[in-house]
Amino acid sequence: MSIEGLQQTGSIPFSEALGVLRAAAEETRLRILALLAEGELSVSDLTDILGQSQPRISRHLKLLVEAGLVERHREGAWAFFRLCEARAELADPLLSGLDRAAPPLSEDRARLDAVRAQRAETAQTFFARLAPKWDELRSLHICETIVEAAVLDALGERPIGSLIDLGTGTGRMLGLLAPLAGRATGLDSSHAMLSVARANLERRGLSRVDLRQGDIHAPPFARASFDLVLVHQVLHYLDDPARALRGAARLVAPGGRLLVVDFAPHELEFLRTGQAHRRLGFSAEQVSGWLAEAGLATITTRDLAPRESGQLTVTLWLAQDRCAEDGLADDGLAEDDIEQPRRAVA
Repeated sequence: MSIEGLQQTGSIPFSEALGVLRAAAEETRLRILALLAEGELSVSDLTDILGQSQPRISRHLKLLVEAGLVERHREGAWAFFRLCEARAELADPLLSGLDRAAPPLSEDRARLDAVRAQRAETAQTFFARLAPKWDELRSLHICETIVEAAVLDALGERPIGSLIDLGTGTGRMLGLLAPLAGRATGLDSSHAMLSVARANLERRGLSRVDLRQGDIHAPPFARASFDLVLVHQVLHYLDDPARALRGAARLVAPGGRLLVVDFAPHELEFLRTGQAHRRLGFSAEQVSGWLAEAGLATITTRDLAPRESGQLTVTLWLAQDRCAEDGLADDGLAEDDIEQPRRAVA
């Protein structure tokens, strides 16, 4: 049975359950499962923690993947492993009942903490080299906390089942929204930036966020698989932002939403050479038009105007798939709101 089938039925056949339990009933594999319950890890991480050879660890991981307990994804030349949610009904009770205060799990956890500390130090060193440019960019628009408050306000109290942050960068928006979602994923083309994101999220205790390396123009996920798709401060770096939004729209589940955050049009030409910006902002009509071409209806547009002259305006676009127009009415939005989105200026 496929993983999709398991998710739909909510149960596992007896023979498959027996295979799952047999795969877990080995010392090293059970230790691996206990470690992956803390968050995704690479083969290199596991060899360092468990003190075993890479071929041996790879063989155990292969068996766990084949049993459906663990899933694997690539990040360039790296491979990362995490617990498979489709087997959670079997794995979670087993792992939650383990005594992690006694060896060998207590020793594994101590080495895991050391690996994470080293990862955080490496990420901090990498980000420190970029910090001057990031600080310069941040000074060009209003405080990020104001932008984040506007994001939360735009999304409202509606539950978020599954979330993906396309072009997640340092993972800042995942840190804001992942605690509100049942499942959170971040995608970025840069392995180095994903390393920074991974360290930042672990520091905040969000170790089970799924981080993937991939192309924002062709995200490697099934169609209609996320309740909320976020594209935050990414479009101005892209040669073809309209194509990126079409790819993002394909990920929006029925009734789901897509939130775009980017700069309004500006004339700071030095950002092209100094910050690798391909576009100097976007008009509200331009992004709303791209969203409409992708099959989404813009329901809210909001400008966050700067408080100081010379700073950039940040714009938020919230859109929903047109197939859910009946759902918009249920949320208290009139039909006019679909064709003529609300415009607010902060």
